[in-house]
Amino acid sequence: MTKQHGYALLAAMTALVVAISAAIYIGVGIDDGTQRQETFARAPRNSAAPASTGVWVGAWATSPSGAEPGTETNGFADRSVRNVVHTTAAGTSARVTLSNLYGQQPLTITHASLAVAATTNTPAAAADTMRRLTFAGNPTVVIAAGQQVVSDAVRVAIPHDSDVLITTYAPTASGPATYHAHARQISYTAEGDRVADVTGEPYTTQSLHWRYVTALDVLSNESDGTVVVLGDSLTDGITSTVGENRRWTDVLSDRLRAAVGTSETPRYSVVNEGISGNRVLTDGNGRPAENPSGLNRFQRDVLGRTGVKAVVIDLGVNDILRNPGRADPDAITTGLRQLVDRAHARGLRVVGTTLMPFHGHRGYSDQRESVRRAVNDRIRSGNVFDTYVDFDKALRDPYDPRRLRSDYDSGDHLHPSDKGYERMAEVFDLEKLKGAVPAKL
Repeated sequence: MTKQHGYALLAAMTALVVAISAAIYIGVGIDDGTQRQETFARAPRNSAAPASTGVWVGAWATSPSGAEPGTETNGFADRSVRNVVHTTAAGTSARVTLSNLYGQQPLTITHASLAVAATTNTPAAAADTMRRLTFAGNPTVVIAAGQQVVSDAVRVAIPHDSDVLITTYAPTASGPATYHAHARQISYTAEGDRVADVTGEPYTTQSLHWRYVTALDVLSNESDGTVVVLGDSLTDGITSTVGENRRWTDVLSDRLRAAVGTSETPRYSVVNEGISGNRVLTDGNGRPAENPSGLNRFQRDVLGRTGVKAVVIDLGVNDILRNPGRADPDAITTGLRQLVDRAHARGLRVVGTTLMPFHGHRGYSDQRESVRRAVNDRIRSGNVFDTYVDFDKALRDPYDPRRLRSDYDSGDHLHPSDKGYERMAEVFDLEKLKGAVPAKL
């Protein structure tokens, strides 16, 4: 073969590869440059691979709390579900976890996407941030009942303190839908497959639930690990203002970021694993149990989170309120110590919190107040957690320690106001998150 023939053959092979690559590129629905309302942005080459070095941390997470009422038969067949979640860490790549924990049949997702929101509280995507999600390289994934899946990583710049849109489309009936009931965040649904829509215009139905999605992880150069907060409605932020991210964990995240470079505070993201009504010891009804106890869900919601470095536990008040006349401070603190032991087995430091007062709430009684004080006495003694934050002292009325201070009270005498949630985060000594414990072998 002459040298000229060799060059010609090489040029022909190169042209063939380019043509095939272009066909594949267009075939998977990436934007080809024409103006559309529905499009996936042109991602960097090898977009499923991490874009840079860093560590994987949790940017957002939630705990599946049950099966959504009204979805028992069809789930969200032929509808696009666009969840809006708020980040506590920035990253250069992202991946999501989808759950069918409370499904009774396989959940088929044929399209899923991730995008940065154009602004807060909107279903519209920021320009050039829409990415198709794949699962082991496939755009379609079937999630068995009771299971979850993690997507492949996609390259996309995820800012901290921003809204991210995670959208799924299921073409067929797959009820019931796994959800988190009290998101305090507006999410959206649209008829048909609108996963790639960037305008947000088809998303005309609003919801205060998160559906199917339970975690957003990012590859980050700004965070070294994740703080997981395990709690009940006080952590879920059930009385915080919708869409403003004013849960105490949101404020804690802001404080951690603001402290970077000014102290020895660890560079951690924060994920909120609160479920309203949650207890340390007792599950809710159903199989699998809705509102599973802290002991039941600790492996999944804490130890199973990405990059976990420290654990905060704010549980116990519902073990008092939902166990009339039989609440036992010894049983509650024994359960809390079991959680600590599980964290220590992984070398994780545990920060606990005292239980805040609830005089004036419909569930108050002097007997329950005595149990709350007994639990707090054990926590303050140092025999439960590695260290603790005294939420009780910080938010109680100095003239009546049985009740919340009026400006920290949402009005129901149990849950804080936005100002009360802010106070909880303000009194949290960030240095309590430092350090670890030797893992038990």
